[in-house]
Amino acid sequence: MNNMSDNGTALNIAAVARDTGLSRDTLRVWERRYGFPAPERDEHDERLYPAEQVEKLRLIRRLLDQGARPGKLIGESTAALLGMIAQHVDQDGSDPADDSALLQYVRLHRSAELSAALRQSLLKQGLQRFVQETVAPLNHAVGEAWLRGELSVPEEHFYSEQVQNVLRSAIGAQPAPLARPRVLLTTLPGEQHVLGLLMVEATLVPEGVSCLSLGASTPLTDIRQAAASGKFDVVALSFSSAYPLRQAIDGVRELRALLPESVAIWAGGGAVRGRQSRVPEVRVIEDLPDVLAALAQWRASQQSQQVG
Repeated sequence: MNNMSDNGTALNIAAVARDTGLSRDTLRVWERRYGFPAPERDEHDERLYPAEQVEKLRLIRRLLDQGARPGKLIGESTAALLGMIAQHVDQDGSDPADDSALLQYVRLHRSAELSAALRQSLLKQGLQRFVQETVAPLNHAVGEAWLRGELSVPEEHFYSEQVQNVLRSAIGAQPAPLARPRVLLTTLPGEQHVLGLLMVEATLVPEGVSCLSLGASTPLTDIRQAAASGKFDVVALSFSSAYPLRQAIDGVRELRALLPESVAIWAGGGAVRGRQSRVPEVRVIEDLPDVLAALAQWRASQQSQQVG
């Protein structure tokens, strides 16, 4: 099917997912739950999204990345959403990475220069500082530039791939881990973003933590089996801002019921940030420094159990 409707302005669901970064599942869930988006249908009963709805979805995605919740945004007008974004920019000031060489390399598709600049920052900062002080702010800058229309979806994917390559190489160069906990990293079904997992792994490995990533969108029964067969102490989950909150909460609770009580669950990312009260049975990770706090808490609890 063509991406465009007969009037040349409507996009099919695959194109909307690529253009906005919102998954197809998210678009369908919002349609059922909130009545928006409200796509038209073509002669094959396939969804077609008018341009004004796609624009509103782009704005919603931008605000989600700033910590807002879809239920509080979807009912707002496009003008109101633009006002919220303008207010955020006024409060935070201009994007410090907007004119940086790194962002320019992304815009120009200069993979060699981008990789070299990232690796130079890595050498100067060390792995943990590199993730917190370079990658995290640059992720935000790239997301903002994409939402302003300054970067295309392929350029955003190009950036993610370059950063992932650098992080994987740096993680692989770390000494063999000798300390607990053993941490299993993955995402739940429907969540395809893995950069967050790599950033957590890069934060933990220098602390001597043994990590294994299953990649993205792993079925719950496979997570349970891997956690048991590998004798993991912690299952760490990542949820992007676009992942439906209810789906995240339900998935975490279901996984908690499947795993032994001795296996801790850490859940982080935009979808669950600030939601500790919704899932008291797991440890919600608020940001990268909080990963180290969770690690210290886990190790302290193990020491107290040994003393007891």
